[in-house]
Amino acid sequence: MIGEIGEVIDIIKKNGDTKAVEDVDLRKHLIEEMADVLMYYNDVLLCYGISEEELKEAYVTKFEKNMKRW
Repeated sequence: MIGEIGEVIDIIKKNGDTKAVEDVDLRKHLIEEMADVLMYYNDVLLCYGISEEELKEAYVTKFEKNMKRW
């Protein structure tokens, strides 16, 4: 998964965020790499039996904690 995240970062680093979003072919490549990241992420959730509800609860808790920082 880290390798796939690195590929996403490389696309943006080498091309800039604006071009990565606006250039049709580059955007397709970016989305494809993001799909790879999501696939690995989902595999980790499945591997450890983490439910959608558990993830949602942790996300909301963390989000609320982060929002209090500012």
